[in-house]
Amino acid sequence: MNVATAIEAGVNALPRARIGLIIPSVNTFSEPQFNRFAPEGLGIHVARARVAGPWKRPLPEMAGEIATAAQLLADCAPDLIVFHCTDTSMSQGPQGEGKILDIVREATGIEALATSKLVREGLETLGIKKLVLLTPYKSNKPVIDYLHASGFTVLRDKAMNLEAKDFGSVTPAQWAQMAKEMDGPDADGVFLSCTNTTQIEAIADIERQLGKPVVNSNQAVLWGCVKRLRKALPQLKPMPALGRLMDRLD
Repeated sequence: MNVATAIEAGVNALPRARIGLIIPSVNTFSEPQFNRFAPEGLGIHVARARVAGPWKRPLPEMAGEIATAAQLLADCAPDLIVFHCTDTSMSQGPQGEGKILDIVREATGIEALATSKLVREGLETLGIKKLVLLTPYKSNKPVIDYLHASGFTVLRDKAMNLEAKDFGSVTPAQWAQMAKEMDGPDADGVFLSCTNTTQIEAIADIERQLGKPVVNSNQAVLWGCVKRLRKALPQLKPMPALGRLMDRLD
């Protein structure tokens, strides 16, 4: 490769669109997964905030930290900023979710999204109204309450009662096995809730086994951002590892 070709390749490798993620300080999976699965041309930028695990608390007490994380992300000029924690955003309820987005917008002037909103969009897009819910959380009540308030029915759920530092100990094969055990003819699909797990790697396997669609927190956020930014991105290649949702970008 000559110098001119190398320079051209480097220019073409620059992001054509960028997203900023506000992730919980305890999260160790979102960064590698987004960088692994993001399509060509999409830049991923991350700021951490103490908004989950032992630091999860009422929104007014987290507002300043959320605003600061958003402002730090704004310095790299992302096209979108996502408050990326399923449990915390759903725990605030649909109205509280809106308040989180207001905090980010007011701090940065940049369009804001939340994991909860994009999960909801993903479930609606795939026609999943009655679902099985699997999480590593201590309790699924906040997630179930949010989903019920948004018009979904959780038929069966399993919370693994893990500490945040242990969320990643559950393998993709274990998530797939749990989905198989919890599934039934009454379920439209499966929701794997959490941004800090190996769940995204189980999507394709679960969809093959059950013949039903699957939504996962990281998958839904990547899908929602790509859908909004696809005009700025190069032609997208198929992403079979991310399941049926990534085929629904129109």
